Amino acid sequence: MNTLNSRPIQILLVEDSPSDAKLTLTALKLAKVANEVSHVVDGVEAIDFLRRTGKYGEAPRPDLILLDLNLPRKDGREVLAEIKFDPDLKLIPVVIMTTSQAEQDVMQSYQLHANCYITKPVNFDRFMEVVKSIENFWLSVIVLPTRV
Repeated sequence: MNTLNSRPIQILLVEDSPSDAKLTLTALKLAKVANEVSHVVDGVEAIDFLRRTGKYGEAPRPDLILLDLNLPRKDGREVLAEIKFDPDLKLIPVVIMTTSQAEQDVMQSYQLHANCYITKPVNFDRFMEVVKSIENFWLSVIVLPTRV
């Protein structure tokens, strides 16, 4: 089990849909692994959070990012590219969680070094299962990089 020195795992949820954010936050709240979730609603806020600029000057460094692709102001593809091409951010695992099933989006996400790509289910129970599987894998099974 990944305890990261027994500290809570920091998760950044980048999601503009209030209903999807609420479902994800609820599922993570019920998780067996201690986690703290920060939520931003667009790509500009995500980059500000990660770079600790503006109102996010004291933001925690996430251990895992859950990123939607279809975001306002700066879409998830742009955010992913900035994360993976930034030497200070590129080691943070990024899980794409989106409604898009387009092969082009899947390919582009992996070309930009996404760690995995998940299509959000529309069914509530299935959505909860998917978030729980993310929690089980990324927060319990694998070893995440140590925060710097």
